[in-house]
Amino acid sequence: MPTINVASVLVDDQARALAFYTDKLGFVAKTDVSLGEYRWLTVVGANEPDGVELLLEPDVHAAAKAFKRALVADGIPYTSFAVEDVTAAHADLEARGVTFTQAPTAMGPVVTAVLDDTCGNLIQLTSPA
Repeated sequence: MPTINVASVLVDDQARALAFYTDKLGFVAKTDVSLGEYRWLTVVGANEPDGVELLLEPDVHAAAKAFKRALVADGIPYTSFAVEDVTAAHADLEARGVTFTQAPTAMGPVVTAVLDDTCGNLIQLTSPA
């Protein structure tokens, strides 16, 4: 059976995305290979060096840009990351200068919050309620 080894988030600036995802969110750079104008650039969870890689993929295709704009306009997160405690993560990340579009909100069995990744995406954080 297949397993997930790489997932993508479309970003408008790979260098800015790398800085945000490592410096603000705490991911760790894993792979950085030049592919001409762009890079195969991945990060992983700090405690999961061999876990699923998040590819910081350039949003250079016109459909990608339109897709991202539509999601943001409707307040829909591009993807979701798990944290142990959304309320604590929200407080920590706000102190680091991260902008949230949704404060921690109980939603049945989970608590969610939504942040702006500075690269054209809304990202949801979730934890058990």
